[in-house]
Amino acid sequence: MSKTGKDPCKPFACAIQACLTENNFQEYRCSEVLERMRLCCVKWHKESLCCSGINLEKSYLQNPKVEINPEVSRSSKK
Repeated sequence: MSKTGKDPCKPFACAIQACLTENNFQEYRCSEVLERMRLCCVKWHKESLCCSGINLEKSYLQNPKVEINPEVSRSSKK
């Protein structure tokens, strides 16, 4: 983990859980949130415990042209 002791990808993991809960666990409705988590894990996988089990090579988007957005969004595009 980072020197501050905070997991850098935890906010993204929490956003995934919130999105899945709000969307009756329909993963396709949370693809943007899942992709933000994957991008965080690409950068921080060695330091983030939340990244275990995340496939770093598989994009969750149909059109994988996404920029890393530091804001964690609780909503997803439907």
